[in-house]
Amino acid sequence: MKVTVNKIDESNMLFSATILQADLDKEINKLASGAGKSIKVDGFRKGKVPAHVVKKLHGEKLTQDAEGEAIRNILNEGSKEAGLKPNDIIGEPFFKKFDKNANGIEVEIEVSIKPVFELGDYNSVVTKPAKPKITKKAIDERVEGLISAQAPFEKITEDRGLISGDMAVIDFVGSVDGVEFDGGKAEKFSLKIGSGQFIPGFEDQTVGMKTGETKVVKVKFPENYGAANLAGKDAEFKVTLHEIKAKTTPKLDDELAAKLLQGKEGANVEMLKEQITEQLQREEISKKYHEELKPALVEALVAKYSFALPTNIVEQEIDAKLNQKASQMSKEEIEELKGNSEKIKAMREELRGEASDSVKATFIVDALAKAENISVNDQEVSQVIYYEAMMSGQDPQRVMEYYNKNNLLPAIKMGIVEDKLFSKLLGLEE
Repeated sequence: MKVTVNKIDESNMLFSATILQADLDKEINKLASGAGKSIKVDGFRKGKVPAHVVKKLHGEKLTQDAEGEAIRNILNEGSKEAGLKPNDIIGEPFFKKFDKNANGIEVEIEVSIKPVFELGDYNSVVTKPAKPKITKKAIDERVEGLISAQAPFEKITEDRGLISGDMAVIDFVGSVDGVEFDGGKAEKFSLKIGSGQFIPGFEDQTVGMKTGETKVVKVKFPENYGAANLAGKDAEFKVTLHEIKAKTTPKLDDELAAKLLQGKEGANVEMLKEQITEQLQREEISKKYHEELKPALVEALVAKYSFALPTNIVEQEIDAKLNQKASQMSKEEIEELKGNSEKIKAMREELRGEASDSVKATFIVDALAKAENISVNDQEVSQVIYYEAMMSGQDPQRVMEYYNKNNLLPAIKMGIVEDKLFSKLLGLEE
């Protein structure tokens, strides 16, 4: 079987061949003879089943296997002809043509290979950011926040009403239509006003109460409240305020600074403010990195390099983006799309530019990461997933299982590589 190789561009090739029916029949007979030595058929001794009987029983499967073997031969011969190694081929080859006729099958298979391009002076498109200027006000506010977090709540002695931020020590009894309900009663309960811990409206109505005062607070349980017997119901709470506690803000001195810096040697107020300044700078840079620096650098790199992209990888990216878009559509919009191939085709073309840029950026990042010796191991990936799961209140193990099941770990790893690479190029490494 002769295989013709046509180069479409630097990343795509077309393998063309004719699979002769005579060759397919020969392969089918060979497969049938081999199967006849192992399968069991009533009326025949094991290992003695004639080929014509096997073909009658399993003809469709034998034909599929023979065609599959022929396709593998086309790919192997085409790769040899093109001088390709197995690792050069990327993604799954796809059929441009598979036409059966009396003489056999006319086949055209498009094969994609990983792009090869020169990186050159990539630092020419990198603009390293200046350190952000942090205002005295921002530093003072962060210091006040740290001190406030350390400050204890203490009982007030002044005669004033309850305000937001106070800790109120209260008794309360809740009722619906004059009947108390389970879980609606407590004594000497500590509630931070403004925390949003209670039903909406409850804390707001306690503002202004004074020690020893009793008040009826009227609220409505949310429609989606956990207890079905209370959801959406109007309720009253009889509230008695026993005590008001407020934070007593300590004076900032070297002793408090040492406490805030966790006993760091030589800690003082000046060192605390220096560390806060550095922390605020890192936060500003991190925000700027995600919102401006990273997108701008990706755009600049994509614009700098020009090379052919593997068609199959671009099509896969279009599929992914189309699926993402479809997930945001209404049922009516989805139904409309199902019977409109022209509209789907138009949508795919709309997404092609964005998908091509994404694929291109992936190959550029991969090449740059190798040039800069950037690597990420499985432990780093696990740590990132664990941290993000903990921050969002999810079970890290279940999140890891989800990523594994849905083959999302390579994307997570690529994201970490990308951030490490760009941080290095932009001079943001710790």
